[in-house]
Amino acid sequence: MFNLFNRSIPSTALLTSTLYDEETFYTAFLKDLGKCQSEVLIESPFITNRRLCSLLPVLQKLKDRKVRIAINTRDPKSHDAEYLKTEATDAISTLQHMGIHVLYTGNHHRKLAILDRNILYEGSLNILSQNNSCEVMRRIESVQLAWQMVRFTKIDKYLN
Repeated sequence: MFNLFNRSIPSTALLTSTLYDEETFYTAFLKDLGKCQSEVLIESPFITNRRLCSLLPVLQKLKDRKVRIAINTRDPKSHDAEYLKTEATDAISTLQHMGIHVLYTGNHHRKLAILDRNILYEGSLNILSQNNSCEVMRRIESVQLAWQMVRFTKIDKYLN
């Protein structure tokens, strides 16, 4: 454990991370997404067709390259507003027709992405629905922290 009063920082504590807001996130995310070789895991409680359309070309290229893609979201039936239910249902149908694995988690509110179990994005931005809000996402390149998040969310038990 890191002691705030300890002047020496263990080398394992030295990580590089980058912060993004709603205006800078998607450029960086799409660049990383396009480089994926094996797996994309995204957790986003809300999905809209508008935002999904901006990601579909890259997602389709990944599927063409046989990259496994899984998205964890809320069941559309759990949304309060009817238009959110319809939006999410339509978007999920598009994803499933592409061969993307869609999982539902009750009371889901996590916003994160794990790319090739090497890059971790986490923060407040709903990756699959962000539209008009002030958000933050942190990008960390770390196999250890990516795997830690996979274990913490227990997503593997639903994918295998």
